Amino acid sequence: MSAATILWVALGGALGSVLRALAGFVIPAGRLPWATIVVNVGGSLLIGWLMARFAPGGAAGEGSMRAQAFWVVGVCGGFTTFSTFSWQTIEQMQKGGWGAAAANVVLSVVLCLGATWAGWKIAQ
Repeated sequence: MSAATILWVALGGALGSVLRALAGFVIPAGRLPWATIVVNVGGSLLIGWLMARFAPGGAAGEGSMRAQAFWVVGVCGGFTTFSTFSWQTIEQMQKGGWGAAAANVVLSVVLCLGATWAGWKIAQ
C-alpha cells in the first residue's frame, strides 16, 4: 500500500470519525443507543452501495484504489466498523459460504460481547 493511499485512508477516517461524533450529539439518547444504531445501519447501507459501485461492472467500475481507500476503509471504517462486518458477511453469502457467514455473525457477536465483558471485569 502506498503512502498516498494511507493518507487517503487517514483523511477518510478523520471524516468518518467526526461524522460519528456529530451523530452522537445530534441524535438524542433514549432507552436504546439510537445514535449507534443509526450509525451502524447508515454505515452498512453506505458500504453496500459503495462496494456495488466499485465492483467490476458497477457504475464506478473497479474505481480508483484511492477512492475506495478513502470511502470504504477511511470514511466507513471511521464512521462504523459494523459496516465492514456487515459487508464481509454479505460477501461470504454471495460466494455461497452460508456457513462462514453464519460463523462470522455468531463468533463476532459472542466473542466481542465476551471480550467487552472481560475487559470490563479486568478493569474493575
